[in-house]
Amino acid sequence: MRSPWIWTGLLLAAMAAGALSEPHRERAPLRIGEYQVLDADFHVHVHPWSWATLSPWDTVIEARRQGLDAFAMTGTNNIWTGKAGRWLARRMSGPTVLPAQEVHTPTYHMVAVGIHTAIDWRHTAAQAIEDIHRQGGVAIAAHPIARYWPGWDEAAMEKLDAAEVWQPIVYMRPESAIELREFHARKRLTAIGSSDYHGLLPMGICRTYVFARENTEQAILEALRAGRTVVYDRQRQSYGDPELIRLSAGVLPRAGGAPPSNLGTLFSGLCGVTGLLGLILAGFRR
Repeated sequence: MRSPWIWTGLLLAAMAAGALSEPHRERAPLRIGEYQVLDADFHVHVHPWSWATLSPWDTVIEARRQGLDAFAMTGTNNIWTGKAGRWLARRMSGPTVLPAQEVHTPTYHMVAVGIHTAIDWRHTAAQAIEDIHRQGGVAIAAHPIARYWPGWDEAAMEKLDAAEVWQPIVYMRPESAIELREFHARKRLTAIGSSDYHGLLPMGICRTYVFARENTEQAILEALRAGRTVVYDRQRQSYGDPELIRLSAGVLPRAGGAPPSNLGTLFSGLCGVTGLLGLILAGFRR
C-alpha cells in the first residue's frame, strides 16, 4: 500500500530538484540582419504520457538553463502536455513554448508544431499533414531513417514542410546520419536539429538556429515555413538556407551542443525515471 506513495514522492523530488538546479544565464538576443536568431529544439518530451523524466514545469526550467529561446513540447499522440507547458512558460518568463504532438505510428513519426487539436495517429502521413496545415501548423518528419521511408510516399513528401537532419539517433546508430541526409535531400525541406529529449541526453544537444522576426510562436512558425533555419552536425557540416549560413559564418557556434546536465538535473531525471516506472509497476500488480 505504501509503494505508490514512495513512487509519487520520487516524482515530487524530481520536480523539486529540477526547480532548484543551476539557474539560467541571461544573454543578449542575437540579431543578424533583420532577424533575431533563436536557439530552438522542436522535439522535447515530458511526462506523463510521453516516456520522459521531467514534468512540463521542470522541462521549461531545463530549457532555459540550456540556453534555448524556444522549444516544442511534444506529447506522444496528444497535445495537452504542450498546452500545459506553454501556460507554465508564460507565467515563468521562460522560453517560448510551442504546443506540439509527435504523431507516432508504426510507419512514420512526425512532429506537428503549432497545432491546437490532436492529429489522428491512424492517418496516413499525407492526411496528417493536411490536418496540421488546416490548423496553421508545421509538419516535421521526425528521425526519418530508412525503416520509416515507406510511410513517406509521394503525396506526403509533396506536402511535408521540414525534416530532422540531425538528432541523437545518430549517436546510437551512426549510419542514421547518412539516412537523415538522404531523406532531407529529397526536396527543399526546412532543416531541423532536434534532441528528441526524454530526459537522458541534454535538451538541445541537437538544435536549430531559427531566423525569426521576433521570438513569438507565430514568427517562429513563419520562419519554419519559409525555411529560415541553420543546423550544424557534429562534423560541423551545415544544413539550411545557404544565404543564412553565409551571413552567420563565424557568428553561430558550429556545433549544436548543449552544456552537460548538472547534478540537480541528473538527480531530477533519476528520480523521475524511478518514480514513473514504480507507479507503472504498482499499477500492474493491482
